[in-house]
Amino acid sequence: MFVQIIQGTCRDSEALHQQIDRWRRELGPAADGWLGGTYGITDDDTFVGVVRFESKEAAARNSTRPEQGAWWAETERCFDGEVTFHDCDDAMLFLDGGADDAGFVQVMQGRVADPERFRRFMELPMDLLQQARPEIIGGVIAIEPDGWFFETVAFSSEQAAREGERKEMPAEVRQTMEEEMAQVQDLTYLDLHHPWFASKE
Repeated sequence: MFVQIIQGTCRDSEALHQQIDRWRRELGPAADGWLGGTYGITDDDTFVGVVRFESKEAAARNSTRPEQGAWWAETERCFDGEVTFHDCDDAMLFLDGGADDAGFVQVMQGRVADPERFRRFMELPMDLLQQARPEIIGGVIAIEPDGWFFETVAFSSEQAAREGERKEMPAEVRQTMEEEMAQVQDLTYLDLHHPWFASKE
């Protein structure tokens, strides 16, 4: 799976939300290989968009459509300053991947010392985690060869997520998580309190 991660400072959240909804209605149905997207704006007006495609090639074909260019020319007016795009063709879903009715999404990005080890860890069964933290629906993780990673975690609600953070994890899960997090550097969190979603129907 290929993901494109879009980040920038939003100057008009309402207009941006409308533009993304318009893309879903008008451009999404004809976008080859488009799977869906997760979007939100943090408290400091940072917009985060995670758009999923079946492949890098499908995303590239979409970016060359004239209607895509016209849509973006309007959409970028909703931002202050530069908008960054990060393409990653090594992305995976974990647990249920997410849900369009998730009430809260937490985004994590940083760098890991051993990308292959981290990838193997994310591919392990997560039955114990799901039992301990049932409010976690799932998410998407992208890992680059240089160790940069980007992860979204969808929760049923922010209240449930905060309550879950305070729970004592089973010893086996806690130890494994601590070992993997020890190799993470430059970790930042972006909280999307009011996320919105798009999926191909």
